[in-house]
Amino acid sequence: MKGKIRRKRRVIPGFGLSFGITLAMLGFIVVIPLCTLVIFSAKLSFSDFLATVTRPRVLSSYRVSLETALIAALIDAFMGTILAWVLVRYKFPGKQIMNGIIELPFALPTAVAGISLTHLTTTNGWIGSFFAKFGIRIAYTRIGIIVALVFIGIPFVVRAVQPVLEKIDIEYEEAANMLGAGSRQTVLKVILPEILPALIGGFTMSFARGLGEYGSVVFIAGNTPYETEITPLMIMSELQEYDYASATSIALVMLAIAFLILFINAVLQSRSSKIVSGIS
Repeated sequence: MKGKIRRKRRVIPGFGLSFGITLAMLGFIVVIPLCTLVIFSAKLSFSDFLATVTRPRVLSSYRVSLETALIAALIDAFMGTILAWVLVRYKFPGKQIMNGIIELPFALPTAVAGISLTHLTTTNGWIGSFFAKFGIRIAYTRIGIIVALVFIGIPFVVRAVQPVLEKIDIEYEEAANMLGAGSRQTVLKVILPEILPALIGGFTMSFARGLGEYGSVVFIAGNTPYETEITPLMIMSELQEYDYASATSIALVMLAIAFLILFINAVLQSRSSKIVSGIS
């Protein structure tokens, strides 16, 4: 009828109900468990909280976790992009097997990965014995931590970049070559801007996963205080001593760092998407 505003039809039937169920599940699975960190941490006074999370040994664990996770994420971003490029642009025997192996770290228990990597990188292992000839130790050092974090983080980058590369028509690269662009210019001006938002997302997820990784790192790290002791191990140590307030306080700091990383990721992805849209 004229004069009446036509009600906009919802794309998803029963939006109100489905949205309510989504919020309920999000609350039970994510919000409520995270709120317990605040509740347990509140048992300490603010001065005690600061004293707990700023102990020299705890600060050292923050540094070890952040440094190794950042280095591993940078390596993942570089190597993951190359792997995604090879899987998308080339055809070769065993391609599907390689494509499946990429997701192995997702399915493999982290403890199994840690034990396997430790045996390979000790001075008696296949890889460790080779580098030992040059005076390089991998297992029980920060290098070993980085190796473990690269292993568990690289699928995030590959699976983030791969679908974007598949959507980039090779004609864009051919057009750039016809216009006189070299290989480096084509990569930097044509391909990189397209995959940048996905690359940032994969890098951030790899970094965040590395910060919270425990199972694959605890075996290969050696857990030497002030050298290779990671923050998740500090939390587990406090839990084993039944000091739940201290454990949750340290975990709360890691939660804040994770939220900050995800916030920065959202901002960077938004800006890079706008840049790509402007170029297009």
